[in-house]
Amino acid sequence: MTLKIRIDDGAPPYEQVRAQISEQARSGALPVGYRLPTVRGLAETLGLAANTVAKAYRALEADGVIETRGRNGTLIAAAGEAAERELASAAQDFAARARRLGSGEEEALAAVRDALRAAYGA
Repeated sequence: MTLKIRIDDGAPPYEQVRAQISEQARSGALPVGYRLPTVRGLAETLGLAANTVAKAYRALEADGVIETRGRNGTLIAAAGEAAERELASAAQDFAARARRLGSGEEEALAAVRDALRAAYGA
C-alpha cells in the first residue's frame, strides 16, 4: 500500500488517506482481505496524528470499504455489491429529492455532473 499526503493539497489529510485507500481498494491494488496497518503504525509512517488516521478509517468503515475485526485487524472488505447497492440508493434518494424540489430531469443531471466534476477534479 502506497499513500502520499500532500500538505499543499486543498483536501484535509484524513480525506487524502480515505480517498487513496478507497481508490486502491476499488482498483484491486488492495485486494479483499488485505490487512491494513494499525492506526498508530500508519500515522507514524505518514507523519500524521493517530486521530487523523482513525478518522479516515472510521469514514472508510462507514463507506463499507474496510472492516475492523478487533484483534484480527482492519481489512479491505468485500464491498463490490454493497457499494453498488449504496450508490443506487444514493441515486434514488437524490432523484426523489430533486423531484420534490421541482427540478426537471435535465436540471438534476446538470447538478450531478457539476458535483461529479467537483468531486473528481475534472
